Amino acid sequence: METTEKLTYTVEQAGAIIGVSRTTAYKLCRAGVIPTIRFGRQLKVPIAQLQKLLTEKEKGQVDG
Repeated sequence: METTEKLTYTVEQAGAIIGVSRTTAYKLCRAGVIPTIRFGRQLKVPIAQLQKLLTEKEKGQVDG
């Protein structure tokens, strides 16, 4: 299976998308606010889950 479409962001990329610093992005990941998947030592943010989170926040459906 070959795909050119990325399914994950780095924590830094996700932080930039939501407008927070790298440090804050990692804090939000540790707190479980930003969904993550660990691949060995790498921490990745699933694009679909981040988009869903942002959509819910926009609609006021998520606390925080």
